[in-house]
Amino acid sequence: MSCCVLQITGLIFGGVGMLGTLAATAMPQWRVSAHVEANLVVFESIWEGLWMDCISQLGLRLQCKLYDSVLALPPPLEALRALMCLAVVLAIVAFLAAIVGVKYSQPGKEGPQDVSTFILAAGVAFLLAGSLVLVPVSWTGGGIVRDFYDPAVPVPLKRELGAALYVGWASSALLLAAGAMYC
Repeated sequence: MSCCVLQITGLIFGGVGMLGTLAATAMPQWRVSAHVEANLVVFESIWEGLWMDCISQLGLRLQCKLYDSVLALPPPLEALRALMCLAVVLAIVAFLAAIVGVKYSQPGKEGPQDVSTFILAAGVAFLLAGSLVLVPVSWTGGGIVRDFYDPAVPVPLKRELGAALYVGWASSALLLAAGAMYC
């Protein structure tokens, strides 16, 4: 009975982690404009994501623009995109393997002879997906913090941690927890 509870808890953690990974990949709030000067009236906020930049004016109007060319992107952004896309695919595969493992490991269910293969594959895939999410999110967060405190970076170019990074860190933690439960 405790094995089934652990599998279902891992499935829930993995499912929420998978959805969070999808959301973090699509969200434009990876880097958000920082308001560090004495100016208290702020008319626009700038959001930078993996796929687009957005400008929010007075919180009423949001304008987003997809990046024009994949070839014109800086190499670090291309690497972040690739890692997050790979993490999304791995999280989906892990979730599907976990569903098969939970479904056929119940007493009285007929299915594949070696269900433990699906369970172990789901655990390893969840661990890999969680690690792949953690790398780009932490890399971006570290760069933002480094640039924020660098006096050589002009004030208008300083950025803060966006909501997508927090979603990514939480998703990574859930995926790693799900992988640990399945392994």
